[in-house]
Amino acid sequence: LRHMCEQGDRLSRYGWLMHDGEKFGVQELRDGDLLLKTEFVKRPGGHHGGDWSWRITAWTEVTGCVCGCCGHLPSLLFLTSPPSSSSAGCRTRLAAVTGTSEELGHFTLTFLHPTTQRGENPKYASYNYLDAASPGLHLLTDVVRSSLSNRFVFAPPGGPRRRFFAVDTFRGLPGAAGEPPRGRLLLHQVTLELPGTVEVTFESGSASGRPGRLSGQALSSALSQHAADFEQRFEETFALGRKGFPLPQRRFAQAALSDMLGGLGYFHGRSLVRSPLAEHPMPAPEAALFTAVPSRSFFPRGFLWDEGFHQLLLARWDPALSREVIAHWLDLMNTEGWIPREQILGDEARAKVPPEFLLQLSETANPPTLLLALQRLLPNAPLPYLQRVFPRLCAWYDWFNRTQAGPLPLTFRWRGRDPHPERFLNPKTLASGLDDYPRASHPSSDERHLDLRCWMALASRVLAEVAERLGEPAERYREMEQALSDNGLLDQLHWAPELGAFADYGNHSTSIGLRWQRVAPAAPGRPPPAPELVREVREAPQLRFVGALGYVSLFPLLLQLLHPNSPRLPAVLAAMRSERQLWTPFGLRSLSRDSPLYMQRNTQHDPPYWRGSVWVNINYLALRALHGYAGTEGPQRERAAELYRELRHNLMANLYRQHVESGFLWEHYSDSTGRGQGCHPFAGWSALVVLVMAEDY
Repeated sequence: LRHMCEQGDRLSRYGWLMHDGEKFGVQELRDGDLLLKTEFVKRPGGHHGGDWSWRITAWTEVTGCVCGCCGHLPSLLFLTSPPSSSSAGCRTRLAAVTGTSEELGHFTLTFLHPTTQRGENPKYASYNYLDAASPGLHLLTDVVRSSLSNRFVFAPPGGPRRRFFAVDTFRGLPGAAGEPPRGRLLLHQVTLELPGTVEVTFESGSASGRPGRLSGQALSSALSQHAADFEQRFEETFALGRKGFPLPQRRFAQAALSDMLGGLGYFHGRSLVRSPLAEHPMPAPEAALFTAVPSRSFFPRGFLWDEGFHQLLLARWDPALSREVIAHWLDLMNTEGWIPREQILGDEARAKVPPEFLLQLSETANPPTLLLALQRLLPNAPLPYLQRVFPRLCAWYDWFNRTQAGPLPLTFRWRGRDPHPERFLNPKTLASGLDDYPRASHPSSDERHLDLRCWMALASRVLAEVAERLGEPAERYREMEQALSDNGLLDQLHWAPELGAFADYGNHSTSIGLRWQRVAPAAPGRPPPAPELVREVREAPQLRFVGALGYVSLFPLLLQLLHPNSPRLPAVLAAMRSERQLWTPFGLRSLSRDSPLYMQRNTQHDPPYWRGSVWVNINYLALRALHGYAGTEGPQRERAAELYRELRHNLMANLYRQHVESGFLWEHYSDSTGRGQGCHPFAGWSALVVLVMAEDY
């Protein structure tokens, strides 16, 4: 039984091949030797969004199969949760659903008879339907599973009779007695031999003058036209054909963009928030969020710092769509100017998150990457839009300055590091987005975080640009930008001579490890407890620069704060190109190979994450910066251009190779083999490869 995108289902491929983000999409799923193609088209009209049609085609690719069925008898299940006043045509099958709602007006949803794969002839099928009270969208799979019965027989004319499972009667879920229903569930099940095609149409009552139902040949023609339009728009936007990329690589780039667009979702609900102003965690006010997601299978929800990278790509494809997403995120801000870094809104989103990660801490920040995208959108953004977002941007900026200030003027410190350092080799800094990247071994108020300082320099620059565009006072932002971009002060606060690189500063020990510790003996008759890995501090910490060369060390270059003639630029470029440090054939690794914490576990159950793997978002920022330095007069101009060419080739080649081999984009990539790691499909910031191919920074 397949429903939600689940990594554990081990599909060899699923993802959008084409998706324009609005009216059209083509998706392919490969589950063993079963293949599914889903296609949709929207036809605007009327006052409620117009009509849409969906086509599902199923077939197999079994070698030697002549008939195409090869024992397969799949069922396609279409679920809808219509208004309670809707009526359903259900004599022998669920033929249509009609109803009225405030958002949709009057509508008709029609389930057409299946046809052969080419849509030319009707195809025999068995039909079942379920009409039940819905316990919630997150429990639909359980409803279907608990309603199945194998008493049904598939009996095509002249063919063998076969039993199959189908929805029958829903008797409720265990433990749910007395729970009020959360709506109505209608389910249409079609069981058929392969190959076959099923179509569903939605027709809006306010759309008049339609040429006919969008099905059959009319739907095929509309799909063909939209596919041609998508191809043309993609080439006009990214020019990969003119750059000489062969068709398979252009298809790869189209799929990367389409998977991100196909992952856009609308979420509604409440975050669970802990504030120092309240004794206990409290639900935040109801909120709505339209956003892309990092991964449909593993992270189907909004992440603040991921979203800025997502919008760098979407802003290039559809600026209006991107502006809407950014506005949604800014509307999540509370009265103090804080935006929760992870948006777990609604039962569906909550069902995907372990309980310990549900709580959002109101003093914990996340990098303001939305400003990267806003900076790209700024030249052509309508003034009314900027006028509406500017007060929110100012409140966000002030919140950072007020709550994330460091121990010295013009320094900054991420709040919310792990409060129990004895449990970790190096306590995590989830607020930074870089999770387990090595920071000061002993969290304290004396810390100075280099990456946050660089983010605040970027924020000052973007706020100044928005203010100037609106004719608002920009002096305070320009003054802060100049102060945070002062290379001499940057040297003084963050250059570590012993490391030969920029670094964090804090209470740090250079000799820490994990060792096995036996716990207290078990009570008589009980099995002995398992030993635990605990932190062992072998040298007392002291205030010093943190000896970790990696992504954080690069931030003055990544956000282009280093002057082109900076005496530190040669050392930074050398560390990037050194195979002993950050260079790999697949992209820049996150932590130098000669770092004491390179690829080290953080706890017994916490493998290395940002301690060596290659991450596409930071490599994109590195390419963006190198491209900038290569185009600016300075002594390192040729060196930057050389590194840019090599790094761009390595990153593109590996992502394409891994996509061909595995069928997916991945969360991060091994620095030793290039293989995809973490969750998949990860069409979040890994889809930035499209901009890398287009050299669009």
